[in-house]
Amino acid sequence: MATPIYEFAQIPRMDAAVAAQARASRARRAGEAPTVGVIYNPRSHRNLGADFDCGLSPHVHIARPGDRSQLPVALADFAARGIDLLVINGGDGTVRDVLTCGRPIFGDNWPAIAVLPKGKTNALTVDLGVPDNWTLQDAITALDHGGRVWRRPIEVTSLGEGSGLSRVSGFILGAGAFTTATRAGQSAHKLGAFNSLAVGVTALWALAQSLFAGRSNPWRRGARMRILLGPGEVPMAHSGLGDPEWRQVLFASTLERLPAGIRPFGFLKSGLKLAALDQISRRTTALLPLVVAGKLNNGLRERGIHQIAASQFTLLIDDQFILDGEAFPPGNYRVEQGPELAFVRP
Repeated sequence: MATPIYEFAQIPRMDAAVAAQARASRARRAGEAPTVGVIYNPRSHRNLGADFDCGLSPHVHIARPGDRSQLPVALADFAARGIDLLVINGGDGTVRDVLTCGRPIFGDNWPAIAVLPKGKTNALTVDLGVPDNWTLQDAITALDHGGRVWRRPIEVTSLGEGSGLSRVSGFILGAGAFTTATRAGQSAHKLGAFNSLAVGVTALWALAQSLFAGRSNPWRRGARMRILLGPGEVPMAHSGLGDPEWRQVLFASTLERLPAGIRPFGFLKSGLKLAALDQISRRTTALLPLVVAGKLNNGLRERGIHQIAASQFTLLIDDQFILDGEAFPPGNYRVEQGPELAFVRP
């Protein structure tokens, strides 16, 4: 399901009758084993060459969608069974695909969700506090004996007519130099760097490029975009540094803890948060490690660094943007929060 970065123009859709199907209601009796649905992505980094125990329990139903087009059918089957727990076995890209394809099926009535960190990047499980060695049995046990973390994913809806692109869901959105950095992150994966290490390697490379490259370099140029905040679409402030029609970086997320301990949103924690850089100076670029570490907070807006919480925003962009590792085409988009989801943790 999660593949190398590319653009796709259509999200898999269910037949209207199936998409409208409500999740079956089923009350568990005391001591009854939970009904579990597992989306197993055989292409995820840590699943390659690994067998998955399918005989764990008759209450555990495992689906192995070969691609995105098969996901809605598997999720609709789980909904009809009235599953108590949805287990996503894969990385952030697999989570994005499951949440996107499951939205028309589960609506606002999702079962509890567990994520097994099997991808190249697992930012969501870092936020949830899930260990790297978490197993399916651990997740099932945690349903009744673990904790809960409530998160609302980002939902991105295309506002362009006839684009064929519907709503997608995920947790980390970026544009400008973030798109360039994501491609660099793919190179870091090829060198064997994953998760927080990959974030660190990519961040160091991005810092070096921004410090020593010219203004025409993609790392410093960014992308032409407009960011309109809230339902009233109020334009985001600009420091006046560089071209006001361009932003060097846009980064947005609803996660509260990020890999490598970075804090791009400063003291902002819950909800939908944005960090945006204007075309900042090299001197300010040199201070970015202090900013993302949360050690420099004063005078940032004047330096071209914006940290904002918003209920929603509209993004008009002339370049690709990234959602959980995958590129989406230029266009006009509404970015908001999706339903509140309950994730199980140890």
